[in-house]
Amino acid sequence: MLRGFLTALFVVAGLSPLAAQTASPIRVELNRLEARENACRVWMVLNNSGGEALDPLRLDLVIFGKDGVVARRLAVDAGPVPAGRTVVRLFDMTGQGCDGVGSMLLNDVLACGSQEADARNACVTRATLTSRVSGVTFEK
Repeated sequence: MLRGFLTALFVVAGLSPLAAQTASPIRVELNRLEARENACRVWMVLNNSGGEALDPLRLDLVIFGKDGVVARRLAVDAGPVPAGRTVVRLFDMTGQGCDGVGSMLLNDVLACGSQEADARNACVTRATLTSRVSGVTFEK
């Protein structure tokens, strides 16, 4: 009953109930770049400290070379990330050497629990980014 009341209150106030429930940060860490044959393997650590699973979670990433020029753009399925859990996800960038990566940009969130714009925008705001890869920044 209380949940229904709060949902109605947020709707009347013009706020999304999801925005109120998802104030916990989503930590996304660029943990490692690993050279593979004709590819660079990217290791990411994701932590969802919120009370709701992030399923799906799709990230729009832009990779910049050491010269600051865009090298490639990727859509990455990083979910699901269960509530209160930390997971490791990896993906390969075929045709991209790790030594040429200068920085990574979280350009957008394509899906975050849903594909609705409010949910995606809330996840961009909640995202806190870090990089453990020497010389490679990760920002939004």
